[in-house]
Amino acid sequence: MTDPLIDRITPRRTRVGLVAGGLGAYWPQFPELLPQLRASARRVAARLSDLDCEVIDAGFVSDAQEGAAAAERLRVADCDLIIGFLTTYLTSSMLAPIAQRSGSPVLLLNLQPTEAMDHASFGTGAWLAYCGACPLPEMANTFRRVGVEFRSVSGYLEDERAWTRIGRWIKAAGVRAAFRHGRHGLLGHLYPGMMDVSTDPTLVSAQLGGHVEILEVDDLRVRVEQVTDAETGARMELARKVFTVDESVVDEDFAWGARVSVALDRLVADFGLDSLAYYHRGLDGEAHERVGAGFILGASLLTARGIPAVGEYELRTSLAMLLMDRLGAGGSFTELQALNFRDNVVEMGHDGPAHLAISASRPLLRGLGVYHGKRGWGVSVEFDVKHGPVTLCGLAQGRDGTFSIVASEGEVVPGPLLEIGNTTSRVDFGCDPGEWTDAWSASGIAHHWALGTGHRAGELAAVADLLGLDLTVVRV
Repeated sequence: MTDPLIDRITPRRTRVGLVAGGLGAYWPQFPELLPQLRASARRVAARLSDLDCEVIDAGFVSDAQEGAAAAERLRVADCDLIIGFLTTYLTSSMLAPIAQRSGSPVLLLNLQPTEAMDHASFGTGAWLAYCGACPLPEMANTFRRVGVEFRSVSGYLEDERAWTRIGRWIKAAGVRAAFRHGRHGLLGHLYPGMMDVSTDPTLVSAQLGGHVEILEVDDLRVRVEQVTDAETGARMELARKVFTVDESVVDEDFAWGARVSVALDRLVADFGLDSLAYYHRGLDGEAHERVGAGFILGASLLTARGIPAVGEYELRTSLAMLLMDRLGAGGSFTELQALNFRDNVVEMGHDGPAHLAISASRPLLRGLGVYHGKRGWGVSVEFDVKHGPVTLCGLAQGRDGTFSIVASEGEVVPGPLLEIGNTTSRVDFGCDPGEWTDAWSASGIAHHWALGTGHRAGELAAVADLLGLDLTVVRV
């Protein structure tokens, strides 16, 4: 977990619209049916609320007119996901307008009261409470014909397997909302020669939504100059509580990183940023180069707060890190380091900002005189990723400019690590490291990605579905 000294941002809560329904012709014939179905609908609403989302409950509809009224309410609510609960049979005309007018992704639930009917005692009325599966193919056919994408979960009210799947869709809707409403900072310029990481900001807005804010190094430099000595000292004190400060750290560099950290917080607040990608080369220690060299402490603290900040102008990886963070997986800036054929692991990591929530122990603040392949000096964050299951996630881009998600699941295992100011890990993918590396590279991934904790392929499949992106899961 993130250090309690670091205040996590409070993201916008995922807004879920709920409508339950059944065919009104049944109510006069089976008086006990509607109260039972309404109770089931209340139970679904309660369980959805437990999934940390805001539920906009449009009530229970019994005919097409009531469906149209619910459609208007949910349209105005601007939901991130619309859930239609099929409590029994209902006609597609009751739900199609809701899906068409909202413009939101649609999830249909077929959750019968219990695991199975009691055939010996059930009559028609009791059976109808278990009949939510009946209209599901009708809804699927109708939605396809009217051009509305949908997905469904079938099970029973207290079926934890079903609720795990529902939870994935709620999380995926939260990621979609983070992109739709997100403001992503792009500061400085592209790292020279890295053709794979170049991204057209307009494509981000076109395919994912949100806005990319183009920032100048001077936007940060001016704010650095405004930071007081007292604010710098307070940030250094916070860093001492969060990190183990290695003896290699030079006080002057530590103070400068703390000063830049305070300024980064102000930059993010002033521009309302949800993520930040940056790079500036600079020359001969002038002001802009010094600002660029001072990012890592502040960017790591921002990332731990839920605002991914990443170097090398890696816009797509900052978005992948935001995705993983909103799934609760952390998500640290990562690339390949080396292959270990003796231990059958792939060694990966990166210097620069890291997600402190996925550290196996208290992170280290190390002093560096040089970064790999880049001019610079100062303090860098170093730690071993928590041992156990992990998922790599990157946002790839094809020849036509289309984004896709690339992922792979593995396990971080113990062993020797480089001590060079990097976040590092030894990942076992259950196969020959060389074969995995070839398959991973062939997927179209760029040379950076996010590494997060847990196996997340199922959740990423839901995210890709709601974003309309292809998903490639690399397995060898």
